[in-house]
Amino acid sequence: MARLSRRKDATRWPRMSSTFWAVLLLTALLLLYCGQLAAGTCEIVTLDRDSSQPRRTIARQTARCACKKGQIAGTTRARPACVDAGIVRKKQWCEMVPCLEDEGCDLLVNKSGWTCTQPGGRVKTTTVGLVSLSSASPRGLRNPLANQ
Repeated sequence: MARLSRRKDATRWPRMSSTFWAVLLLTALLLLYCGQLAAGTCEIVTLDRDSSQPRRTIARQTARCACKKGQIAGTTRARPACVDAGIVRKKQWCEMVPCLEDEGCDLLVNKSGWTCTQPGGRVKTTTVGLVSLSSASPRGLRNPLANQ
């Protein structure tokens, strides 16, 4: 029985030019890199709005974040952002500056979220739906802010 390694027609790798293999490797690396977020950044994955109730809009968003060590997904200036994990643990929501510049921030009485009050008196209330912080790492968490 002849060994496969001695046969000319039975090579393990197809014979391709080194340029082909370089292009293939670079393409694979590019695909891997493009799927990753830069450290300390977030992107909105889903945003659902419900305006079925008069004078009230309920919005739910999910964000994908690549937070640095000691940070977790949160909200800054009404946009998803990586914030200090201690703010979320202590539920001191206004410390992450969730409201726009001209709005005032107040914690809800039970610390389940916050309100942003605009100069004209309009109030936006945000309640928080947290993921389990004990079993999750600070990297790659979904945005724990359920209603925005």
